[in-house]
Amino acid sequence: MTASLEELEERLSRLRALLREARRARDNAATTRIRAELREAEAAWERALDAEEAEGAGSPAAPPTRLTTAEPAAPFRPQAHGKQATQGAVPVREQVHQALTLLGAPASPKLISSIYQAFFTEPLIATKLASLRRDEERSFTAQGYARPYYICAALTHDRLTPARGLLAVSVWPLERRIVGPLSPRADFLVHAIGTAEQILRLDTAGYPPSGAARQLLRRFALNIPGAYDDEEIDPERVISAARTEAAVHHEADNSQRRTAADRARDQLADVQQLFGAPPLHDALRGSAGFTT
Repeated sequence: MTASLEELEERLSRLRALLREARRARDNAATTRIRAELREAEAAWERALDAEEAEGAGSPAAPPTRLTTAEPAAPFRPQAHGKQATQGAVPVREQVHQALTLLGAPASPKLISSIYQAFFTEPLIATKLASLRRDEERSFTAQGYARPYYICAALTHDRLTPARGLLAVSVWPLERRIVGPLSPRADFLVHAIGTAEQILRLDTAGYPPSGAARQLLRRFALNIPGAYDDEEIDPERVISAARTEAAVHHEADNSQRRTAADRARDQLADVQQLFGAPPLHDALRGSAGFTT
């Protein structure tokens, strides 16, 4: 029986906690075994997410539901028209989680805010994100894997420090949270695909996307060869063009990300794998002769 996304996330949390204990105990054999299990669980989570999205795209339209913090599936909720909702405001960290889940790759606060306000009912003020990552890091340091997810940092591929201005989700595989030389373009294409797929889901369910959502897709399409021909934006055409270009970058970008991710697992503690190595760590690593 295939494990559900929730079961896989619970397994990921348990394995990360076990890995932390093994590292503290300097049990190299257990560390190696748990890391292998962790990679398998991360891969299974990715497959389960892809399967759920494919099933959702092929099943009859159903009334959209509001995500809980434990659901990593792409958000599926119509944009409110008229006055904004005034009750049951969604916490900022959950708003960011929903926007990043839709985008599928590390993103800037400005893009996160634009995506959220285009597809969801509550406003998301970008300035509220300024201290979010620091708050999440303090919470993780104090409680470990107590939460289903954390809003964390993307990491630079060379120094493994926080990538400036980019946020990610802790349950994503480490490779997806690494930013290499080709990653900004690769992630841009992932963002475009995520936006187009959400528009298709809403159209299929009978909830026309907002003008802001279509304008966002147009901005993506203008920067992807073959995605736009001066006519009305076609989400399926944007997806096809983005995937065609992404295939060009895929092998080299993934190779750089995997290499950096393996180095991060070897050199960084759990909290640093989520929020980045501090500058002091980077300086000491350089003086000790580590190469990047």
